Amino acid sequence: MSALFSEADHRYMARALKLAQKGLYTTDPNPRVGCVIVRDDQVVGEGFHLRAGEPHAEIHALNAAGEHAKGATAYVTLEPCSHTGRTGPCAVALLEAKVARVVIAMQDPNPQVSGRGIRLLEEAGIEVAVGLLESEACALNPGFVARMTRQRPFVRLKMAMSLDGRTAMGSGESQWITGPEARAQVQRLRARSSAILSGVESIIMDDSRLTLRADQLQLANAAEAVQRQPLRVILDTRLRLPLAAACLSEPGRTLVITTPAHTAEKRARLIQAGAEIQVLPAGSDGRIDLALMLQWLAEHEQVNELLVETGATLAGALLDAALIDELQLFVAPTLLGGEARPLFALPGLSRMADQRRLTIHDMRAVGRDWRIIASPQTTSATGASGEFSESKVP
Repeated sequence: MSALFSEADHRYMARALKLAQKGLYTTDPNPRVGCVIVRDDQVVGEGFHLRAGEPHAEIHALNAAGEHAKGATAYVTLEPCSHTGRTGPCAVALLEAKVARVVIAMQDPNPQVSGRGIRLLEEAGIEVAVGLLESEACALNPGFVARMTRQRPFVRLKMAMSLDGRTAMGSGESQWITGPEARAQVQRLRARSSAILSGVESIIMDDSRLTLRADQLQLANAAEAVQRQPLRVILDTRLRLPLAAACLSEPGRTLVITTPAHTAEKRARLIQAGAEIQVLPAGSDGRIDLALMLQWLAEHEQVNELLVETGATLAGALLDAALIDELQLFVAPTLLGGEARPLFALPGLSRMADQRRLTIHDMRAVGRDWRIIASPQTTSATGASGEFSESKVP
C-alpha cells in the first residue's frame, strides 16, 4: 500500500470528509462516510452515506460518475465494506466499476472485517493507499470506533454551569443557566448521539423530555435530523421514575435500566406507561454497574455516541470510573453562590494530589456563554475530543 500522497490527494480527501459530515445527524448506527471519484483531475462523482439501510457513499459516487469511473481514483473516508448487509459490498462495486486507484482515510475498525475490503481491491490489481487524513476521519466517527474497538460507546458528558462551577440552585432549579445559542448546541449534540443517558434523580427534578426539537436545532436540515430521536436511557435502581414523566410520552423509545432489587409490579406499571425495562446486575455497591451498562448498550442497542445529561452524582461516578471520553461544559457568565449544586460529586478528594486534571481541546464563545471541550487526562479514547472541525481539514 502506497504511503505517498500528493497535494491533490489531500484536496480530494478533504472534500470527501466534508461530504461525510453531511451525514452527521442521520447515519446512526452506521459511520459517517464520504466518497469522491476523480478522473483526469476532474471530479466525476461524489456522494455520502445518509441513512442506515440506504446506499453507501461509494454507491452514490459511482452512480454519479457512471462510465467515467473507469480508470479513475476513488477517495473514501472509511475502508469500503466487503460484506453484504442491507446493501451490497462497496469494494465489489468499485471493482466492477474498474477504478484504477482507491485512497482510504482509515481502515474499518471492526476487527471482523478490517482490511478485507483493502485486500479484495489489491488482489484485483487496484492500487490502494491508506492513511490520508486518518485522524480527521477518526474524529468524525468516535462512537463507531469506540464500539468496534472497546465494545462500548464514546461517552460525551454535557453540563451547563455558572462561572463559579454550579449547575443548579440548592432547590434544584436550573432553567436556564445558559442562553439560547448554547441550548441549540446541546440540541446538536443530541442529534448526533445514538442515545441520551440520565439518572432518575435528574428526571424527577427537571422532568426532562430528552428529545430533539427542530425549532431549537438551528440547522438547515433540522426536519430531517429529528426524524431519528435518540434512545432515551434512564438509570433507575429502585424504579422511582414517575409514571407521568414527560419523557414517557415523547416520540421514540425510553429505556429504563435497573437492578433486580424491585418488584415485578413496579416494572409492569412503568411498561404500561410507555417505558422499556432492562434489568442488569448490580455492582458491589448495589447500584447499576456502569461499565457493564455501557457494554450492554453497545452490544444490544448499537449505541455509538452516548450523550450524558445528568446531575453531580452520576457525572461524578462516571468520571471516577474513567468512563467519560469527552466533556462539553457550557459556562454562563453568572454566579449561583456557595449553596448551589456542584458540577461533580467526587468524594475523597482531600489532597492536591487527588485532583482530576483535564486536557482542554477547544474553548470558544457560544452566544453570551462559553463552551469548553475537554477530556480526562486518564482517558484512553480513540480520537480524544471526538469533535469534527472544519479547521482540521486542509
